[in-house]
Amino acid sequence: MSGWLGFVLAVLGLLATPGPTNTLMAASGAQRGVRRSLHLLVGELGGYAIAITVWIEIVGVVAAREPLVAVVAKLVAVAFLFWSAWKLWRNAGRADLGQRGITLGRVFVTTLVNPKALVFAFAIFPAVGFVERLPFDGVFAVLVVGTAVGWMMLGALMQRGSAGWLTSTRVERITALALMVFATVLGVQTLG
Repeated sequence: MSGWLGFVLAVLGLLATPGPTNTLMAASGAQRGVRRSLHLLVGELGGYAIAITVWIEIVGVVAAREPLVAVVAKLVAVAFLFWSAWKLWRNAGRADLGQRGITLGRVFVTTLVNPKALVFAFAIFPAVGFVERLPFDGVFAVLVVGTAVGWMMLGALMQRGSAGWLTSTRVERITALALMVFATVLGVQTLG
């Protein structure tokens, strides 16, 4: 599968994977509801735009001359994912959602350092020039918005319908396990 369909499916697959930004979006949906969380989309879009551009335009140029740079960057992302999973597991349920301060700035920084941006840059976006990449950037932005709203809706639905079963501790531990799986898959693909 290649071209636009491959790009869209790969982006959706990675965006749907639980991660730090998605956790914030779901938590905000649970805490505030979808409509009052929509402003956070600016932080996610901005974080991804800057991170992916830096990875492709700066790190990518160096990696084109020295392929080991991309491998090392992916391994750094794997390490960050494992660290994030461990931190999320360890701190699960320690603070109420209302005390976590889910702000636009926090979403921006979390997305900026999210290792998914590295995967988007080196494994999903086509290796084309900046101008040729703009249509892909536009489609990516639409997919980010749709997926983020989906995470917000999931958080709001979980808050309403969990009947006590889906506590913040359980959600965070499930998310931590998903991050570990993603890190393992990325690590095996990078080293394999």
